[in-house]
Amino acid sequence: MADYILSCCSTVDLSLEYMSGRDLHFCSFYYELGGTQYKDDLGKTIPYPEFYRRMTEGEMTKTSQLNAGDYCAYFDEFLSQGKDILHLTLSSGISGTLNSANIAAEEMREKYPDRKIYIVDSLAASSGYGLLMDKLADLRDAGMGIDELRDWAEAHKLNLAHWFFSSDLTFFIRGGRISKTAGVVGQVLNICPLMNVDFQGKLIVREKIRTKKKVMKAIAKKALDLAEGGAEYADKIFISHAACEADAKAVAALLEEQFPKMKGKVHIFDIGTTIGAHTGPGTVAVFFWGSKRVD
Repeated sequence: MADYILSCCSTVDLSLEYMSGRDLHFCSFYYELGGTQYKDDLGKTIPYPEFYRRMTEGEMTKTSQLNAGDYCAYFDEFLSQGKDILHLTLSSGISGTLNSANIAAEEMREKYPDRKIYIVDSLAASSGYGLLMDKLADLRDAGMGIDELRDWAEAHKLNLAHWFFSSDLTFFIRGGRISKTAGVVGQVLNICPLMNVDFQGKLIVREKIRTKKKVMKAIAKKALDLAEGGAEYADKIFISHAACEADAKAVAALLEEQFPKMKGKVHIFDIGTTIGAHTGPGTVAVFFWGSKRVD
């Protein structure tokens, strides 16, 4: 049993069951739906189908990250038990939560000078962040200590590829991630933008592809081109989706056909309430290990 805990934010977009099975701990972001604030507790309080239905029906959403006080209370629970902590945050290219976590860690080091508290910027999001945590859990379970695991995370986090598309641009436009003009034109022309998370952990539109069928083929081709070992890829693939499970399963089928040596079947998860508040329904994201992100 490791003498440290492996920790992340709720924005890893894995299921509660998967998190528990991998012995991963998480702290919850906050979101508003229809003017009421909730904890992002991986769909426990508000099931994902209800969350996306209410978004579609017009209820407004907002999100907020943890502050330093939230992190202090969360970290204290483990440090007081004599546990060290390796905590990976949501990408600094998307959220300022890294700063809050670092402030809290400094405060906790003063309170617990004999304990180790490591904070790592994952430069990842959604189930890509989850796939990184899953790999770290494998290494921890194989006996890797906290210092070596922290170093491994820093050295390999940019090898985690994130590619995604959306068939509904409504909430990307509302959140300013796609301009209103480009969004309106895109909807008229049935464009599904193909996006990724770059080396700075920011969301970038890479291609504008007409029709969902074509963008599904394009995202599978990206995986084939960039995955470690190409068609010989032998690691896990995660997919997350926002209220479009059929689309996620269709992409999973393409990936399983082109990667016969992959580790198990594609794991499909829901995009959670924090990330989903910005993407809205209709988004499918694919995550795998591959070439290092350099742009």
